[in-house]
Amino acid sequence: MLELGRGALNKMSVQLGAPVDYAFRLDDQLVPVNPLIGKTVRLQYLGAIHCSHCGRKTNKSFSQGYCYPCFKKLPQCDICIVSPERCHHELGTCRDADWGQQFCMTDHVVYLANSSGVKVGITRATQLPTRWLDQGASQALPILRVATRQQSGLVEDLLRSQVADRTNWRALLKGDAEPIDLLEIRETLFDRCAEGLLALQQRFGLQAVQPLADAEVVEMRYPVERYPTKIVSFDLDKTPVVEGTLMGIKGQYLIFDTGVINVRKYTAYLLAVHA
Repeated sequence: MLELGRGALNKMSVQLGAPVDYAFRLDDQLVPVNPLIGKTVRLQYLGAIHCSHCGRKTNKSFSQGYCYPCFKKLPQCDICIVSPERCHHELGTCRDADWGQQFCMTDHVVYLANSSGVKVGITRATQLPTRWLDQGASQALPILRVATRQQSGLVEDLLRSQVADRTNWRALLKGDAEPIDLLEIRETLFDRCAEGLLALQQRFGLQAVQPLADAEVVEMRYPVERYPTKIVSFDLDKTPVVEGTLMGIKGQYLIFDTGVINVRKYTAYLLAVHA
């Protein structure tokens, strides 16, 4: 087998195409993954993790790629990243107010996606369609544009009283999701949550929470030759060498005939790729 590249792993680069196009990111090197489908591929964890922020060697990765000190001090590792409605920027307690201003006080999109069934999600407006591709969505529809991350979290909290906000990753890897009428679901949500949405508009201003009435459903197709009948998940910390025939890629998962692996989970791991 030939070594195609080695370096600190990051989540795979994704480009919307027919099908979605993937590449490994190993430090600054890009290694195309789609051409490897149908071939024997080996991923070898080389035994080192270096924090993706400070470069410090760490025995364990926190919050997908950080050492513990960075995990405790960086704003991108704060609780409000997982729960945006808990944003505390206005209280003056943000871990880095300038970072918060740049990444959180900016337009966000609330969307519906179909990966393992319909779900509601949020992301910065600049992260579409990357966010959908990372989640393995086969359909997606932007439904609202909001002025800040906190406001998007409040909207998501309202809407998830009606629909899920998580993906069933095992169902995601067992096959293509059945098509769903996201436009109809959007209208049902707007109808059921009208009072709550109005309250948020009254609180933050009409322009802060705006429906995207003209948005269209985006369809996505992934490079998968065959889905597994049984889901076996690899763990690089326990099994540092993963090898098998690559059957497909979906979301940030590689699907081998021997098991599946979530590439994003191993951000900052030093890895070598052979094929």
